[in-house]
Amino acid sequence: DFYRKQSSLEKMKKEKISVVIGAVVAVTIISIIFLQMYSINEINDKESIIKEDIKEEIEETKITFPPSERDWQTSGPFEIDRSQYLLGENIFIRINPLAPNEKGQIAFMRPLNDTHYSVYITIPFNGSEKDTFNQYFKPALSSARKICTINDLIGDWAVVFQETNYENLSFEIIDKFVPGDEVHYEDVC
Repeated sequence: DFYRKQSSLEKMKKEKISVVIGAVVAVTIISIIFLQMYSINEINDKESIIKEDIKEEIEETKITFPPSERDWQTSGPFEIDRSQYLLGENIFIRINPLAPNEKGQIAFMRPLNDTHYSVYITIPFNGSEKDTFNQYFKPALSSARKICTINDLIGDWAVVFQETNYENLSFEIIDKFVPGDEVHYEDVC
């Protein structure tokens, strides 16, 4: 009976050890799972913060860009897409069907002061060769052309249809940049 009791005690000890080992393993596994879930939540929280920061940056960009709605200005077959542009925006002109005898040049005139202009670019047109087309350009600084600072671009521009009786058009370039284009407008002279 003594051996039986001792064997039974040893068996109980082994069972207790097994239960303790099982409990330790279970607690360890639960702890690992908890830590992983905590880490995943922490990562998700950080990702949410980063996504929110990106969303705010995008919203800030939307405030200044995309450009305003197009408000086509028309003179005969000629149209420009806006009355106001940011620095770095393309100025778009659309030439609708020209008569075969219509030819001349479209002169984009930048302001020098309140009363004088200087030709920035001319675009020839000839209805007998091509009756419709679209074209765009982006006003830029140029030391060769003595357009040294953004002040040489900002202001009220005129669009003159030379060798025609069509009315001039006008638009304004304002002192705001297309996001990211600021570096292209550092003084060049």
